[in-house]
Amino acid sequence: MLYLIATPIGNLEDITLRALRLLREVDLIAAEDTRHSKILLQHYDINTPLISLHSFNETQRTPQLLARLKQGENIALITDAGTPLISDPGYGLVKAVRIVGIQVIPLPGACAAITALCASGLPTDRFVFEGFFPAKSSERKKHLASLQHETRTSIFYEAPHRIVECVENIVSVLGADREIVLAKELTKTFETFFCGTAGEALQWLEVDVNHTRGEFVVLISGMVELKKSEISENTLHILKILSEELPHSQAVELTARITGEKKNALKKSCFL
Repeated sequence: MLYLIATPIGNLEDITLRALRLLREVDLIAAEDTRHSKILLQHYDINTPLISLHSFNETQRTPQLLARLKQGENIALITDAGTPLISDPGYGLVKAVRIVGIQVIPLPGACAAITALCASGLPTDRFVFEGFFPAKSSERKKHLASLQHETRTSIFYEAPHRIVECVENIVSVLGADREIVLAKELTKTFETFFCGTAGEALQWLEVDVNHTRGEFVVLISGMVELKKSEISENTLHILKILSEELPHSQAVELTARITGEKKNALKKSCFL
């Protein structure tokens, strides 16, 4: 069997008893970074053999692991932190294992996206996980533009050296008033949640360089749906046309000037 075992995202105590038992019992552990995983395994006195499986060797490593599974061995797949395959390697292996009919058993556990979401104060009934933002600003803006009218909470991961530019892009594309949450160092000593508008988040990041340190989960509130009775169809039509050509904040400004509608009533609108 292939076991997918979630590991702590910071605090080493955040691992299940079942996960610890299986990590001891399996014949082999495939780890994203064996050096990193040894810290966890040594902490719990687990001496199971390790082999690397990361984004650069997954294609070459998969046949080897398949052969061992076919021989009757049990293998655990872990990543540096969190749940395997969630913005981490392992998809190719799991797909190949499924194709040949070998059982894949997932163990629930830590996941940074869900950990951040449940404590964010943003709606949790409907959300979309987008993984890491594109590295380039132009591609990041393009991706954010595709979410202008998304009504679900959007969840991203971002690296510390790009977080300021990332929030600048959110302000530019979605507007300074869009509600966002920045969660960093989850489960660790300096766990921090910043909740506010994108504009306020940018100021918070810029006021202290320490605020930019750590791995980030970025959560963006969805666009709030307005009932047709709250705003005229003609106004919505104008806003829709302008939003197709301009950032939402500029479209709102022009629509308010054209129609006399209050900007606050337009800022979080979507088109029904």
